[in-house]
Amino acid sequence: MLKEQVEKNLNDCILPFWKSMMDTKHGGYYGLLDFDLHLEPTAVKGCILNSRILWFFSNVYLQTKDPALLTYADHAYTFLKTYCLDPVDGGIYWSMTYDGKPEDTTKHTYNQAFAIYALSSYFAATKNQEALDYAMELFHVIETKCRLGEGYGEAYTRTFKPAENDKLSENNVIADKTMNTLLHICEAYTELYRVGNDENVRERLIWTVEEFYQHVYSPKRHRLEVFFDADMKSIIDLHSYGHDIEASWLIDRTLEVLDDPTLTKTISPMLRDLADTILNTAYENHSVMAEAENGVVLTTRIWWVQCEAIIGFVNAYQKTGDARYFNAAEEIWQYIETYFIDPRPNSEWYSEVDKNGVPDRHLPIVEPWKCPYHNGRMCLEIMKRRF
Repeated sequence: MLKEQVEKNLNDCILPFWKSMMDTKHGGYYGLLDFDLHLEPTAVKGCILNSRILWFFSNVYLQTKDPALLTYADHAYTFLKTYCLDPVDGGIYWSMTYDGKPEDTTKHTYNQAFAIYALSSYFAATKNQEALDYAMELFHVIETKCRLGEGYGEAYTRTFKPAENDKLSENNVIADKTMNTLLHICEAYTELYRVGNDENVRERLIWTVEEFYQHVYSPKRHRLEVFFDADMKSIIDLHSYGHDIEASWLIDRTLEVLDDPTLTKTISPMLRDLADTILNTAYENHSVMAEAENGVVLTTRIWWVQCEAIIGFVNAYQKTGDARYFNAAEEIWQYIETYFIDPRPNSEWYSEVDKNGVPDRHLPIVEPWKCPYHNGRMCLEIMKRRF
C-alpha cells in the first residue's frame, strides 16, 4: 500500500503543484508562495531551490519516462546555466532576483554541491554533455576553491574569499565546517561519479565517506556531530535526527555506487547504528522529532525529516529485515497524510507542524528551502525499491 499511496501523492499533488510554479516570463520557478497561497512573482529565486527542482523533474522523468516532464527540467536547466552560474569567477550564486540578476553572490560549498547533483541527474535524463561539463566544472570549483585543510570550507565571496558561514550555521554558533555540507557533497559526488565515472571524483568521494566515519560520527553518542571548527572539533552538543536518518541511506547509496567491499564492511555498521538510534530515540507518535540540543528535544515535526525517515527506515528494513523499520515508515506516511499534506486546492505540503499536528502558519508553502526535493525524492525512492 505504501508504494501506491506515495505514487498517488506524487502524481496528484507534488507534480502538478510544482509544474504550476514555473515562471514562463522570467525563467526558472517562482521563489515564494506564502502560507495563504499568495504568490509573490517578484520574490528572490534561490539557486538551491532551482537546482532541487531541476533534480526533481529530471528524476521523475527517469523513473516515469514521461517526455512531457523534460519540458520542466529543461526550463530549470536553462535558468540555471543562463543566470545562476557565474561566467567570470566560476561557481553558482546563492540567489537571483526574479528576473535573473545576481541577488546574493555568496558562493557556498553546499550550493555548489546541489548544482552538481542536479546537473548530473539532468545529464542522466537527457545525455546533454554540456550539463555534465558544467557539473565537472563545479567539482573542480569545490576542489580548488572551497577546500579548508583536507576537507571543505563553507561560505565564500563571489571571488572565493572566505566569508562567515551564517547561511548554514544555526543554534547560535558559526561553524567553519558542517556535517550538512559534507553530506551533500557526498550525495552530489555519488551522482556525478555514477553518471561520469571520473576517477578524481571517486577518490574524493571515498575521502568523504571516510571523513564521516573518522571525524563526524560519534560511536559513543551513536550520532553524527553537526557543527565543527576548522580542525573538525565539534562545537555544539546537537543531535540532528533528520540528518542522521538521511545520512544512513544516502551513504549506503554511495557505498553501492563505489562497490568497494572493504569500505562497505567498515562503514555499514555506522549506518545501521544511526538508523537504529533514530528509531529508538527520535521516533515518537508515528513521526520523527526535529533535533535535540544539550539533551533538550525540539518536538516540532518538519516535512523533510519525515520524508528522510521513511526512506531511511525502509532502507534499514531492506538491509536488516527488521520489521520495526518498515512499520515505522508506514506509520510516518499515515502521519504525513493526516497532518502535512495541505487539503486546500492548488497547494502542496505544510513545512512544519507542532507536536499536536497544527501547521505553522508563518512558514510558506514555497521558499528557497521548501521544494520538491525531499518529498518528491521520498516518493521516487519508495516507488522503485523492492520490499
